[in-house]
Amino acid sequence: MTDRVLVLGGTGEARALAAALVADGVDVLSSLAGRVADPRLPQGEVRVGGFGGADGLAAWLAGHRPRAVVDATHPFAARITANAAAAAARTGTPLLRLQRPGWTPGSGDRWTYVDSLPAAAEAVRDAGSVLLTTGRQGVGAFAGLTGRVVVRCVDPPDEPLPAGAVLLLARGPFTVADELALMRAHGVDVVVTKDSGGAMTEAKLAAARQLGLPVVLVRRPPVPGGVEVVATVAEALGWTNRLRRTGAGTETGSSWTR
Repeated sequence: MTDRVLVLGGTGEARALAAALVADGVDVLSSLAGRVADPRLPQGEVRVGGFGGADGLAAWLAGHRPRAVVDATHPFAARITANAAAAAARTGTPLLRLQRPGWTPGSGDRWTYVDSLPAAAEAVRDAGSVLLTTGRQGVGAFAGLTGRVVVRCVDPPDEPLPAGAVLLLARGPFTVADELALMRAHGVDVVVTKDSGGAMTEAKLAAARQLGLPVVLVRRPPVPGGVEVVATVAEALGWTNRLRRTGAGTETGSSWTR
């Protein structure tokens, strides 16, 4: 077994955790799924591309035997999270899920929660102008909308767009002023997004509140049972530090020190 920590990344929290672990002298390997054309790379060693499902990840864990895995992928990366849980259980590798909290509605918010992208599409079927910020994956669920749909994502979607779609390729974070200008310019009547949480993409919610616009939020998929979950980078760092102090996950029980 090595002293390496495998971080399943692609989020700001994953990059912050990798930086903190590197600063502590920990051997970190960050794995990115490769779904974004020009990803922001974390500190430390990086690999890009999937492992080949739960079986492929389990084989990689068995062959490389890292000390632990931290799944810090996007809150909606359900397949990766499920694969990580299955592979870690199969190989006896300590696993932690680092997942930022979802958003909480405040005074003046007009939020409606739904359980899926198709349900979100149905909720806005009769809306006049929709701002769609759910990412490029799954955008095909909205292909049947007949009204104006402003689709904003980082990379071009592979799935069909609504007939009246306006595609905006842009990478955040965006300010509230940015979002207000966008919504006014396109006459947005409703915003559709995922409950991703975090500060980087919440400006659209503040802008919708200021304009009195309704927001349709897709609920997060559940985390697999038995997986420990923390909400902050500090908590994840504390978890890895406890492994270092106790030698948890080793065959000999020796301390994880450098």
